Amino acid sequence: MTNDPGAPGAKSSTGLNEELAAALAYVLGPFTGILFLFVEQQSDFVRFHARQSTVVFLVATLAHFVLSDLPVVGRTAAGLFAVGLFALWVLLMYKALAREKYKLPYIGDWVDSH
Repeated sequence: MTNDPGAPGAKSSTGLNEELAAALAYVLGPFTGILFLFVEQQSDFVRFHARQSTVVFLVATLAHFVLSDLPVVGRTAAGLFAVGLFALWVLLMYKALAREKYKLPYIGDWVDSH
């Protein structure tokens, strides 16, 4: 493995490979996203995924609560949203493991600029 930042297999300041650290930032949504924002000091790749995880899953949690409160269709809409969110969660972890800086529309560009 190389210690060259940005190279496949490079180590992050956590001691993990950057790809694994970035994927782990998504595991528990905003909780692991925030954790990796605090512990990762050198890898921009890991920090990007940690920021994206935090924002995406905080917004998704809020959206889920709003959908759940809708009369008549709320539970169905929230259930469908949860299925889509699960698929997004798996996709984001896969992209991080594949060393892809996958930016979600709007959110990805916003977190990349901060």
